[in-house]
Amino acid sequence: MSVRTVRYYVFLKDILFLSLTAFGGPQAFLAMLLDRMVKNRAYITEEELWELNALCNILPGPSSTQLISAIGFRVGGPNLAYLALFVWILPATLIMTGTAILIDFLQENTPGALNFARFIQPMAIGFIIFAAQKTITKMVKSTEAMILMLISAFVSFFYSSPYIFPVMLLLGGLSTSIKYKNQPKVEEEKALVIKWSNFYLWAGVLVLAAVAGAITKFQPILLFENFYRNGSLIFGGGQVLVPYLYTEFVDFKHFLTSEEFLTGYAISQGIPGPTFSISSYVGALSMREFGLSGFVMGGLIAAAGIFLPGIFLIFFVIRFWDQLKLYRPVRAALEGINAVSCGMLIAAAYLLFEPLEANAIHIIFILGTYFLLQFTKISSPVIILAGIVLGIFASYFLS
Repeated sequence: MSVRTVRYYVFLKDILFLSLTAFGGPQAFLAMLLDRMVKNRAYITEEELWELNALCNILPGPSSTQLISAIGFRVGGPNLAYLALFVWILPATLIMTGTAILIDFLQENTPGALNFARFIQPMAIGFIIFAAQKTITKMVKSTEAMILMLISAFVSFFYSSPYIFPVMLLLGGLSTSIKYKNQPKVEEEKALVIKWSNFYLWAGVLVLAAVAGAITKFQPILLFENFYRNGSLIFGGGQVLVPYLYTEFVDFKHFLTSEEFLTGYAISQGIPGPTFSISSYVGALSMREFGLSGFVMGGLIAAAGIFLPGIFLIFFVIRFWDQLKLYRPVRAALEGINAVSCGMLIAAAYLLFEPLEANAIHIIFILGTYFLLQFTKISSPVIILAGIVLGIFASYFLS
């Protein structure tokens, strides 16, 4: 076995370790990457890690997954990067697909089965509010961005169509790109040298899935197109995915109930790995009519659809990123894109609360979850587990 093969094997083993232990959101994930990938293994330098993280955060798609794949790309090229992607997403995909099967089984066989989730449903909204606050603090830095965020929240709330989101992101980016002169010049901008193969791959799959879905009306193809399109449009991480999925699969297509969605989202906050794994839960329940094979197929199709576009795009951009980041209009457009994403998060928190009964218990659990996340060091899995235990206790002893 060559030294390179051993290095690749060790790298994939490190990715598996992260996929099983990366609790606590983006900050904890980055700390683990810094410790394991930079300090212990020296796969990349600390400066490269922060540069790659910045690149992944400005591209659509799952930033943590893109970062894992980008590191794999730097270490061993595309083949290692795709293997790293598979190892990273597999545990969370299987857990959330299994969760969908369990939730559906309980609902079919046990009346009031979701009573165990009576508290984690409002707690899910607490998680979204906390994510929105963190995201807004990080991304909204100007009056213009604040106004864009409020407009985006207003439009997202009153026009809950999945097709309005890409239009708002585009308009948000264009509205701030005209202020490019406010961006500092890093150095003289040079002509870009671009290799288009991965861009053509991304666009080709997008068009092919859309055409095939429109012609065949075959549910698995339609599902893949839905998630691939969403994965091509999400800026800002897993929390921004929530309004997209809720609008399309709960409001628009009615594949899930609001209670099912909130339960799955809350559980996804308590497992390790990528936060985009909520997609496998949604995909699995969207194909429940096909039985057990439908659940498994739906979970895997959703995972492929949501993760692949971001990976194609990171492989496309990473080759000329050092040149692209010098262009001031590109950096200026990010302000508007990020502000619109924050507005969608605000709308998502309200839209998810709307189906719940507005009672004191729900308000207490929403606020309690937010305050635990904001002011304590209690981890998300512990908070979710406590909510499930309280729900089970209430179902058996207080009903």
